[in-house]
Amino acid sequence: MANGWKRLEFDDLRVIELSALLQTMPIHPEELRNELFRNPNGVARKTVDITSRHPDYTGKPTNGNALDVDVMNDFLARPAEMTEVARRIRQGLGSGEFQDLPPAAEEDDFSAPEGRLLLGRHRKRERNKALRKKNVDAVLRQGRRLVCEACGFDFEQVYGDRGAGYIECHHVVPLHEAGEGRTRLSDLALICANCHRMIHRRAPWPTPGELRASIEQKHADDRRAAGVLARPRSAADERREVGGAGSGGR
Repeated sequence: MANGWKRLEFDDLRVIELSALLQTMPIHPEELRNELFRNPNGVARKTVDITSRHPDYTGKPTNGNALDVDVMNDFLARPAEMTEVARRIRQGLGSGEFQDLPPAAEEDDFSAPEGRLLLGRHRKRERNKALRKKNVDAVLRQGRRLVCEACGFDFEQVYGDRGAGYIECHHVVPLHEAGEGRTRLSDLALICANCHRMIHRRAPWPTPGELRASIEQKHADDRRAAGVLARPRSAADERREVGGAGSGGR
């Protein structure tokens, strides 16, 4: 609406900002919020779907969905109200307020249909599987352990033979940002499945080094808190507590 009901391109700063914001929406399952979820290309495409339903649009509408028409009609009928709704959603996501929304109450014995065989068609960025093997081989040739670059987890150490040689490969610069091109081993990081999921949990995505720093900071904070609790109480501490209680009583 603010753009005169014209489409927005994937490299528009407004689209990039909106993409990062939408990736944090807690109402969507975390397993869906990967590097392709609500990416700039998808967000830009949705602006095309919506604007092609505008009454003044002269071209052929795209194959969107019924919600595109609903959104368009709501903004045309109640522009001020809808703009305020959008502002509040942005504000809630930006402040992290929505992350604390309580999950919907579920029945103890809730059930849902599953197990159907589905055939789907989708597009994704091409990945060269040989790169992971070459990265793993390079680490082993150097006599280094195959451990997570973020948390240090060693699959073989924990799982024995089943975990030997296993590690996941992560593109430090996501492919949807890097685009088509050649990938070097230095562009990749070997990380465990947990850290891989934590990186992709929501935008902005930390690098493995940034995630490692946050893990180390968490451990340092935990050690500091444990040290305070384990510290012997001194006579000065007891006097302060007695004095504080006495002041409170007065």
